[in-house]
Amino acid sequence: MAHTLESFAAKCHELLSADPGPAGRDKVVEALEEALKDETFVAATVGPDFSAGREVLYKDEVLGFCILAHVRKASNASPPHDHGPTWAIYGQASGSTEMTDWRMTKAPEDGKPGEVEFAGNYSVKPGMAKLYNEGMLHSPSWASEARLIRLEGQNVENIKRDRYVVAEPAA
Repeated sequence: MAHTLESFAAKCHELLSADPGPAGRDKVVEALEEALKDETFVAATVGPDFSAGREVLYKDEVLGFCILAHVRKASNASPPHDHGPTWAIYGQASGSTEMTDWRMTKAPEDGKPGEVEFAGNYSVKPGMAKLYNEGMLHSPSWASEARLIRLEGQNVENIKRDRYVVAEPAA
């Protein structure tokens, strides 16, 4: 079946309306992995016409989730972060994302960043999608250009998010 942004957005709306929690989001991950197999969908959603950065392609006016094109260039990395009070799904369209998971050791307080320690790492390859529920700390990095289709429970550019730093090892 050919996928379009409109049909994919409608499927996500249907799944998240039935279950807005983690189980419904897991079904959106499955739907995104299926859509990532469709080269025409990938080209239309995050193909070569999209430059570096993130672009909101669709916002669900009822549920608030967004679908984004996310293009990262070589040698780029994000610090440890979560998505504040919302969730995100990273869908790898091309390239590879090296993802590190973190465990909080100290909560952010009084404007100071929280502290995290290493919890694991893995590669996200084309066709794979990964869900990060509320509070899941992670940091992606890219050695070369990578294109992702991302979903956010709400646009993270419009919400307050805490900062985190890697905790210094004990002496």
